Amino acid sequence: MSDLLSRLSDNAREQAHEVEQPEWMDPMQAKLTHDHFSDDAWLYERKLDGERVIVYIESDGKVRLMSRNQECLNDSYPELERALKECHKAPCILDGEVVALNDDGVSEFQKLQARMKVSSRDEACQSDVKVHFYFFDCLYIDGYDVTDCPLTERKKVLKEALDWQDPLRFTEYRKGDGLEYYQEACDKGWEGLIAKDGEGTYVHSRSPKWLKFKCVMEQEFVIGGYTEPEGDRVGFGALLLGFYRDAKFVYAGQVGTGFDDDTLRELHDRLQKIERDTSPYDEGDPQTKDVHFVTPELVCEVGFTEWTKKDQLRHPRYKGLRRDKEPEDVHKEEESQAAEPEL
Repeated sequence: MSDLLSRLSDNAREQAHEVEQPEWMDPMQAKLTHDHFSDDAWLYERKLDGERVIVYIESDGKVRLMSRNQECLNDSYPELERALKECHKAPCILDGEVVALNDDGVSEFQKLQARMKVSSRDEACQSDVKVHFYFFDCLYIDGYDVTDCPLTERKKVLKEALDWQDPLRFTEYRKGDGLEYYQEACDKGWEGLIAKDGEGTYVHSRSPKWLKFKCVMEQEFVIGGYTEPEGDRVGFGALLLGFYRDAKFVYAGQVGTGFDDDTLRELHDRLQKIERDTSPYDEGDPQTKDVHFVTPELVCEVGFTEWTKKDQLRHPRYKGLRRDKEPEDVHKEEESQAAEPEL
């Protein structure tokens, strides 16, 4: 067995499987909960506001930075590709988040947008938006699939997988003290925490073994249309939002804040190209004058305060376009009941 797995416990080594490196492994996803808790058996990590990326480093040193919908992102983040080629110790598959930080060290999805919009490696290299890659899990290392090992054991392997230096960072975590850490996260302006069962395996789907403790509400929505601008505003007035439920496109309200003039112009140009004559919504009616409907193919991130009983957003704020999720996969994020802590 690989020397990189030598730090695993005897039981964990038995749970690691020797296999050929997979071309793709679906990422594990967390469920939302408002039932926050502390539990010594759980790990609590900072929830980062960036782009989820799975890294595949092959035996010949080739590095693939892959989005959760299997798009290659190497041209967006060439400096991360170079760093991983230099710092990896063995073929591996690692899970993490690419972020852009503000002056207070807080990750900002809107700031990262500039890098997500680049059209070439040269443009990315010339960008003044610095990015970091925070890693929080290891799925495969040096010939072994470790997804059946407990999270605490996978963390040990992750720690040894790279020579850690900027822009590559190990995501620090705390055991227990979930409530105290959550309050600290909100006080610092973080997006929240991810609570993870320390004994949990890595499953390739959404799981209650990973839970989101959000300081602010936000999720993805599909754009179904836009309104005409008023006064001196350029581009458009507001975006019409929606999500899918039982294969039906549901209207979720409008968002008219969070845009600068450049975003208004750029997004308006994209929306004009996908305009349609009829409403794409199967449920709900925008009931708004001067509406332009569009084919629902663009996904955006929106922050808000709460949902109404009629599935409408209160105080929404636009954060940016997402490229890592297909429109039909955008659903209303339902709350999960937190696991009962073991006594």
